Amino acid sequence: MYIKDIRAVKTELRNRYKQKRRQLTPERKAAMDAAIRRRLRMLRQYRQNDLLFLYLSKSIEVDTIEIWRGALRDGKRVAAPRCVPDTADMEFYVIRSMEDVAPGSFGVLEPVVERCEKITDFSQGLCAVPGLCFDAQGYRLGYGKGYYDRFLSRFGGEAVGLCYSNSTQWRLPHGRYDRPVDVLVTDKYIRSITKR
Repeated sequence: MYIKDIRAVKTELRNRYKQKRRQLTPERKAAMDAAIRRRLRMLRQYRQNDLLFLYLSKSIEVDTIEIWRGALRDGKRVAAPRCVPDTADMEFYVIRSMEDVAPGSFGVLEPVVERCEKITDFSQGLCAVPGLCFDAQGYRLGYGKGYYDRFLSRFGGEAVGLCYSNSTQWRLPHGRYDRPVDVLVTDKYIRSITKR
């Protein structure tokens, strides 16, 4: 679905899905997070990639802190994003402990650059992509800043969307610069996306 000006529609959808997530009880959210972790670890893309690009979750997002801990136990290197000030770009740094991160842009945990190794090769790896909602074609409703769409346009690896099943819909409005993920993992299913 292509709509020329989709800002108002996306704003309404963002508000709706943020509200849905805030209504989850802590117990329900924890159970859904655990189901998503199990499904992610089952993926061929997860097993075959030694480098995981992983956002550090906010309270309404799928819990990636436990994903990060599990990936370290699985022998993977995990790189977290840092928003570059005064730009719309992200850098990724390998994080090995919670001492390697601190609150950064938008109050989100980010790598402490002085403590971490910067990743400069984006030709491979698996990138976990956040989204308030995903659709069956792999498109996502993000927070509206465009960081991940810019990053994915130059990323050579595979992208996985992590989302609660109650935050999916058949079709989302998207623009020409929006980039779909390769696979979507929810608490109820895994969906491989066919690229056009």
